[in-house]
Amino acid sequence: MMNRKLGKNGPLVSAVGLGCMGMSGAYGQSDDKESIATIERALELGHNFLDTADYYRTGHNEALISQAIKGKRDKAFLSVKTGQLVTAGPNRSMGPGSVTGRPDYLCNAVFYSLQRLKTDYIDLYTPARVDPTVPIEDTIGALADLVEKGVIRYIGLSEASAVSIRKAAVVHPITALQIEYSLWSRDIEAEVLPTIRELGIGMVAYAPLSRGFLSGEIRTPEDLKDSRIHMPRYQGENFYKNLELVEKITKLATEKGCTPSQLAIAWVLAQGEDIITIPGTKRIKYLEENIGSENVQLTWEDLQGIEAIMPAGAVSGTRYPERFLNSLNR
Repeated sequence: MMNRKLGKNGPLVSAVGLGCMGMSGAYGQSDDKESIATIERALELGHNFLDTADYYRTGHNEALISQAIKGKRDKAFLSVKTGQLVTAGPNRSMGPGSVTGRPDYLCNAVFYSLQRLKTDYIDLYTPARVDPTVPIEDTIGALADLVEKGVIRYIGLSEASAVSIRKAAVVHPITALQIEYSLWSRDIEAEVLPTIRELGIGMVAYAPLSRGFLSGEIRTPEDLKDSRIHMPRYQGENFYKNLELVEKITKLATEKGCTPSQLAIAWVLAQGEDIITIPGTKRIKYLEENIGSENVQLTWEDLQGIEAIMPAGAVSGTRYPERFLNSLNR
């Protein structure tokens, strides 16, 4: 098992965590019993970082985790996001949507999360997005008060710009930035990644498999029967162009003796000791496969070969529809 320190002054957590969003129906049907068993298996293997949000099926995800960690709270590091306002409709889980960073909202929401999780504290508490209508200094100030009260232990940010990160860090130390980072999503390398490294902030890289596409198991558009069908990368010509890239990565993984998923996760981990990643799954089979990526040692030649196949910007299509893009990286 590989552990890494989360930020300069943060805790030691598992380098490969578990994203739990899919356990609440985000990507097709899920089974509570199987999901709980998957979380329990992660903890059994020493992988303690569990990522959730209070808006994942309106608290269902947190309640599910509470069952899995019962009697094992000390073995789990709970990362909770809040502040994303999900409205009813077929595309409710598809993109950022409306957000709030209001202090009163956050201070109220955290206590509902504590109730659902059946715990006295949350390890890492993170506004899901930066609210453009609320000074980020006010948002972080409210969270700092929760740290002082012992309600939360560490403060995180998610999908924040370099400017917002700097403003937030003045108010209170930021332990981690959660942001999409993978072979297909590398735009943060220009400004955001250098900024968090300068400030000693760790990274929690979500969607390291680009929502499953880099696993090599998605072969036709019909394999996507959930919110992913609304994302440009998985539509029309983009789908087939990106499939060609995955086929090349799959070949490279076969030569390396690992799966495409393990190669993609190992690539993320190889980008720095300050990065952990949270591939999502709701099945023990894929959890164990993802954890196996820690055993994939990428040489300089391997990394150069991956770069040749899939350099920054190689993916076709944006990760969210145009109407959502302006709400990212504020």
